Amino acid sequence: MISGFSSAPIPPSGIVWGSAPKNFGRSAIANLCLWGASFFIIFGVAARLLYHAPNFVPIGALALWVGVYLPKRYGFFLPIAVMLISDFFIGFYDWRLMMVVYASFAIIAPIGWIIRKNKSASNILLASLSGSVIFFITTNFAVWYLSNWYAHTPSGLLLSYTMAIPFFRNSLLADLFYNASFFSVYELALAIRAKKFNGVFARLTS
Repeated sequence: MISGFSSAPIPPSGIVWGSAPKNFGRSAIANLCLWGASFFIIFGVAARLLYHAPNFVPIGALALWVGVYLPKRYGFFLPIAVMLISDFFIGFYDWRLMMVVYASFAIIAPIGWIIRKNKSASNILLASLSGSVIFFITTNFAVWYLSNWYAHTPSGLLLSYTMAIPFFRNSLLADLFYNASFFSVYELALAIRAKKFNGVFARLTS
């Protein structure tokens, strides 16, 4: 058993989002969660460092995945860790805006807590859209409020959101794409692992 993962909820197995086989032990799930988290962290950092369309990054999807599958105490830490590591290489900026951006990703994790017991495709879609909207609203409000880029008036705020629509489109598409990819790949890996585990279990008990 990996320390710190014993309380992790048993994820469903199979792309149909069913229940994990009862013989599929928590230690196997903990190992898969750990490998999945490690992969997604490395992937998230690499995706930010490599060339990409503006805002087309997997951080929001990573935050949702962490919220769904890992213990709650990791939900806030891992997305922020990805941002800190990648920003170390990209370059830091206004710390106030950075805190808002980091917090916007971190608060996506609790959305995952809400749907972790019912990971239906529709719930994941709704959670993905919610995360995109939260990031759009909070970060662009912060840009308007904390910077001098826009007049501090209602029309300035409206302009801030209007100018950010192309970036919101990219964030929305990225969250949809990466959430579909992350959840499908992880569920498939879980199903394969569970099938293999049950095959060994059946041979040992036959």
